[in-house]
Amino acid sequence: MLALAEDESLPLLERVRFVAILGESVDQFFQVRVAGLKEQMHAALPQTSPDGMTTAEQLRAIHRRASALLDRSTALFVRQVAPALEQHGVSIATVADLDDADREHLAAEFHARIFPVLTPLAVDPAHPFPYISNLSLNLAVMVRDPARHNMRFARVKVPPLLPRFVPLPDGKRFIPLEQVIALHLGELFPGMEIVSQHPFRVTRDADLDLVDEEAADLLAAIQNELRRQQRKAQVVRLEVDAAMSEEVFGLLVRELELEPTDVYRVAGLLDLSSLWAVYALDRPDLKDESWTPVTQRRLQGIGVESVDIFAALQDGDILVHHPYDSFATSAEAFIDQAAQDPDVLAIKQTLYRTSGPVSPIVRALIRAAESGKQVVALVELKARGDEQANIAWAQALEQVGVHVVYGVVGLKTHAKVALVVRREGDGIRRYVHVGTGNYNPKTAQIYEDVGLLSADPDLGSDVAELFNFLTGYSRQRRFRRLLVAPVGLRSNIIRMIRREAARPVGGRIILKINSLVDPEIVEALYAASQAGTEIDLIVRGLCSLRPGVPGLSDRIRVRSLVGRFLEHSRIFRFGPDGAALEYYLGSSDLMPRNLDRRVEAMVPVLDPALQARLGQFLDVELEDDVLAWALQADGSWSKVPMVRGVNAQQAFEQLAEARAAATNGSATDA
Repeated sequence: MLALAEDESLPLLERVRFVAILGESVDQFFQVRVAGLKEQMHAALPQTSPDGMTTAEQLRAIHRRASALLDRSTALFVRQVAPALEQHGVSIATVADLDDADREHLAAEFHARIFPVLTPLAVDPAHPFPYISNLSLNLAVMVRDPARHNMRFARVKVPPLLPRFVPLPDGKRFIPLEQVIALHLGELFPGMEIVSQHPFRVTRDADLDLVDEEAADLLAAIQNELRRQQRKAQVVRLEVDAAMSEEVFGLLVRELELEPTDVYRVAGLLDLSSLWAVYALDRPDLKDESWTPVTQRRLQGIGVESVDIFAALQDGDILVHHPYDSFATSAEAFIDQAAQDPDVLAIKQTLYRTSGPVSPIVRALIRAAESGKQVVALVELKARGDEQANIAWAQALEQVGVHVVYGVVGLKTHAKVALVVRREGDGIRRYVHVGTGNYNPKTAQIYEDVGLLSADPDLGSDVAELFNFLTGYSRQRRFRRLLVAPVGLRSNIIRMIRREAARPVGGRIILKINSLVDPEIVEALYAASQAGTEIDLIVRGLCSLRPGVPGLSDRIRVRSLVGRFLEHSRIFRFGPDGAALEYYLGSSDLMPRNLDRRVEAMVPVLDPALQARLGQFLDVELEDDVLAWALQADGSWSKVPMVRGVNAQQAFEQLAEARAAATNGSATDA
């Protein structure tokens, strides 16, 4: 992300966007990964990582790497991106840049919109150090009583509901909100001398720790845990202004009970994720040309008439590739048509992250329930970061008669599946959607994902039995088509890896995933490489496997594509060219949490035309030399040298447009 932000060939606001994404990603890393290490440290667990590092050694190494990343990103914004923005008429100003007219304008803004929502909190014998909420931006203020000459500390929270950047009268310059507050601290502490003020920011453990997952009321248990977490979550990082005095710095470290490796000094803007507000400016000249998803030919209606998706699926499965193929005219339209169709008897769907009650899919489920259909929504209350939102719209669904289920005890439900049961003739027919991404129209515009729509009877039976497992007491462990975690997904993947390793002429494996850290699968891949199997891994994020190590992983190559869209799909291919190939897509990454502690579903793609299309996806990503990075044997990443100039994401846009424009072809060419 940082390398993209540094790429001067990109439109300027796209570089700002990558800086903001970097800030969000680092925040999440500390809230989850570092928080887990801190828990190990406090529990005095004598654990070491697979490479032999103790928890303390890992935390020190993280501090070195994160500090270097923070310094580099801050310097990039201050020295390159911000000056470039100013040349294009967008300026992030400071107090020193203000003239009298600017100050008068900010004074009016402060009194009208900011002052009423500020609450200064003093720290003295009568006022204990206040709780600092997660990811909150604050001012550490030192004041002096002119009568008694004693110094006091106070904390002022920068209101998160107010815009981070306040526009100046010309509409082209903006000043950070915390600087506006700092400029008017005298009005918060009348009669006191403002000695110093410095911004700081706290990051806390955000991983939900549900002690009793077998509670009689899981909803109430999670609500209680969220309330507890808001007050008790451990601080895992403190970011402070680089110029903060040692006195204030020491006070914060002491009161927040931190170690030196928990603190980061920032010589610039705190909270780079706030730069989303800058990216949101209406400056299309400084952004990439927007992409409009297309509707595949088989999902296109005639004139104003909508396509009959059920009739289309009777002609064969349909594969969709987001954001290149429209989510609205595929997954959303599938559920919407089911909600309106009088012959549909039931709709069942898993919901992990969605855009809430305003989601077209949630609205369709509500309409279906109101019309008398049986509607089941399996809502994962433990979706990290979305717990409170999921509770709110789960309750809204229940109020209109949707059967809301909260999952299986001890497991997160991460599978992305939907089932429609329809009356046809003298019987019923099942239609399904299995995907790699959430049923969320917002992320479907920026996350690369794939999904399969099908009327295959065996797959329909599998999905129906999966929902019985999720909503009832089924102990179903064998399925006709699906590979399901935690009841056999790992063992089936290892079986297919070993089968490729056993081929006399040499096997072939291509895996496109977000993360690869499962030790058993890593060892199986190493063994396959040593047996002569050619292996290509496209891994967006975490990868514990080391490729290209002589005698261990000579035939394994690992690459990651980082571009405009987040590579999120999981696609598995087993088999060499010329042999019978197996393709799977679904929700699971190759991590112990996915394989052991989550309900995941991977579906085989059997149609030869759709297999060829998935193969095309993988081939394009393996040919990419614009967005691709390669993992080296020592664990470092290096940019793939550009030779042919293949940008996979641009290629997918062109392929989607070509498919939408096609006027003939086989029924399965979608």
